[in-house]
Amino acid sequence: MTDQSAPTTWWTTPYEDLRVEAREASGRRIAVVTFDLPERRNSMSTAMTASWVRLMGLLRQDSELAAVVVTGEGSAFNAGGDLSWIVSEPDAQVADLRTRMLAFYRSWLTVKQLEVPTIAAINGHAIGAGFALALALDVRYAAADAKLGVPFTSLGLHPGMATTWSLPDVAGHAVARDLLLTGRIVTGEEAVGLGLVSLAAPAEEVLGHALAAAERVAAAAPVATRLTLQAVRDGGHASYERALEWEALAQAVTLATDDLHEGIAAAAEKRRPTFHGR
Repeated sequence: MTDQSAPTTWWTTPYEDLRVEAREASGRRIAVVTFDLPERRNSMSTAMTASWVRLMGLLRQDSELAAVVVTGEGSAFNAGGDLSWIVSEPDAQVADLRTRMLAFYRSWLTVKQLEVPTIAAINGHAIGAGFALALALDVRYAAADAKLGVPFTSLGLHPGMATTWSLPDVAGHAVARDLLLTGRIVTGEEAVGLGLVSLAAPAEEVLGHALAAAERVAAAAPVATRLTLQAVRDGGHASYERALEWEALAQAVTLATDDLHEGIAAAAEKRRPTFHGR
């Protein structure tokens, strides 16, 4: 019989088309999320979407969470949304389609509500909404031969999943106009030069790089990390002066933490610091 009083944890909760693992690092937790629908190139099924929303809600409640790594099972990272329903509903009204698409976007972009760094380990192809999701994460590492792109217009679609905002934010307006208007596909190796990803490596090594980055995040001071994430996420500060004002306050907050004193002591003693988030 199930213990109804037992708390729900994100690493023990069952999911469909999604696999989740908890890893310990520096006394904190790293969530490793794997899209698990390889026979459909990990496209965003209805079940996967529901699983993702449930997982994000549980992750937000974990005070020991340090970082989230997202990857795909098999040869693809994520092939994007399943648009077969559009063909089956040729008479759908614009208002109804808008409501449906907005709900879909917001479901997947709940990842942006997490207050910890999110890292994409793009093990294979990431196309359309799949690449849009990777762009919504904070850091991206990709397989050198992975194919990445947002070829919405080649299908007769306007871009979605906030791609017209996230792509310029990540790589600049020139790159965004190029990829959004031409629909061309780039490799992970080319994506480094375009500023789309931070690192390209053989496919079998990408997850290892992402996990190493997550472990470095976990070893850093939690309060300082969260405040820094808020400073640089979603386009950063509106102006130079806003940046100065934010930093003066945020740095003052960290100066008042026990972690600051631990970090200074550890540096002086040439040892690794042990942070507690206070």
